Amino acid sequence: MSAAPQPASPGVHATALIYGESGLLIRGPSGAGKSSLALALLIRARDCGLFAALVGDDRVYLAPMAGRLIARGAEVGSGQIERRMSGLVGVAHEPAAVIRLVVDLSPRAEPWPRMPLTEDETAEFDGIVLPRLALDSKQGPYDHAIAAHERLTALAADKSGGMTNFP
Repeated sequence: MSAAPQPASPGVHATALIYGESGLLIRGPSGAGKSSLALALLIRARDCGLFAALVGDDRVYLAPMAGRLIARGAEVGSGQIERRMSGLVGVAHEPAAVIRLVVDLSPRAEPWPRMPLTEDETAEFDGIVLPRLALDSKQGPYDHAIAAHERLTALAADKSGGMTNFP
């Protein structure tokens, strides 16, 4: 996908990345661990032999297109992600992704229920309904990365009749 001009809207406070063949949108309040989860997923992908790249950190622009949700990162700072206490670090990046999973991180002071409610398993953007994974921010980014990997693997298996390229 080629880079497109940024829309006039301010975008959303989120992080987006490509993991394997899927785009992930990670939402949550400041300090919830969006960037930490993205970094953990980049490492997990490398360890699993999967492609992974950052699309955007902190500010992501979303647009519906042909029944899909497309995420684009800001042109300024592309390929950079914040690692707490280290500053900005450069990582592999791509200009856009088709979002396949929304990951929501809870505010640190408000843990979410241990088991998801059925109505909390999807997120909707401009009429596009996507699978949603709600995670408690008190857990670590590597636990979250495993949960996201497992959900994406299950989603890929559902769409392919059991065949998947995820390890």
